[in-house]
Amino acid sequence: MNRRSAARLVLAGLTLCLALGCNPAAAEESTLRIGYQRSSALISLLREDATLETALKPLGVTVSWHEFTSGLPIMEALNVGRIDVSADVADTVPVFAQAANAKITYIAQEAASPEAQAILVPGDSPLKTVADLKGRKVAVTKGAGSHYLLLAALKAEGLPFKSITPAYLTPADGRSALSGGSVDAWVAWDPFLSAAQIQAGARILRDGTGLSAYKRYYLASDAYAEKRADVLTLLVTKLREAGTWVKANPDAAATRLGTLWKIEPEIVKQANARRSYRVEPVNREGLAEQQTIADAFRADGLLPRAVDASALPVWELPSR
Repeated sequence: MNRRSAARLVLAGLTLCLALGCNPAAAEESTLRIGYQRSSALISLLREDATLETALKPLGVTVSWHEFTSGLPIMEALNVGRIDVSADVADTVPVFAQAANAKITYIAQEAASPEAQAILVPGDSPLKTVADLKGRKVAVTKGAGSHYLLLAALKAEGLPFKSITPAYLTPADGRSALSGGSVDAWVAWDPFLSAAQIQAGARILRDGTGLSAYKRYYLASDAYAEKRADVLTLLVTKLREAGTWVKANPDAAATRLGTLWKIEPEIVKQANARRSYRVEPVNREGLAEQQTIADAFRADGLLPRAVDASALPVWELPSR
């Protein structure tokens, strides 16, 4: 079949659809496309037991799952319409997305978990404090919450970001670089943080306590947030339930997630203990640290333009 014939068939099908009163966009709306990372614990649990699919079935909505290595690619996919919703991403990620003019909406957040990310060094490293990082090479995932933690930790010691040499790496590559000695430190988040401690004897130089609240946000495209409140309501409800279950059942949760992530349950249990997993609404007053993050990245030339962190839309769970 040549292109002209194919085009005529597509046009004929569309004409028939319109004549019958169907909506060409309905097929797209019948599938909720979720972007997530390996560390997206609550989404991983919903995916594993099909809880979300079951809840959405009465609405005629199915789910497709799309895994990414970090938060920024998820935001890009959200902005260009490849996915509808993102699983939890670190607090820094929406700031970078906003600077790139992404059309995204906050739909929920996980409450602060400052101990769930940290600056790590090998167990036998001579480095004892953050100040010792001056002149050193540090692995960090660009745009991740760990990136802001590194900025904040250096600032607390009176050091600019340029006082270290950053190596922008994925979590897996960052750990390899630390183990192989090609970097002096690595900034990681759980479960990667706990895995490096338990499996490789890495030592925490400084965690986020007093430096970074480390909230994780769930977002949707502006268009999806505007038209599918029914789907988002069920999604947030199931996320809340999953978060409550994880904290109430630490051993069972560690076993389930350990199987999914192919890591030892003891690692997952330690990681989960550091995460709040308390899913709650986003409010504009609570976005104050988002502005602090944006200003910090902008001051160090890491953000292409200044942003008003409170300007992103905030979706509200409909009242019953």
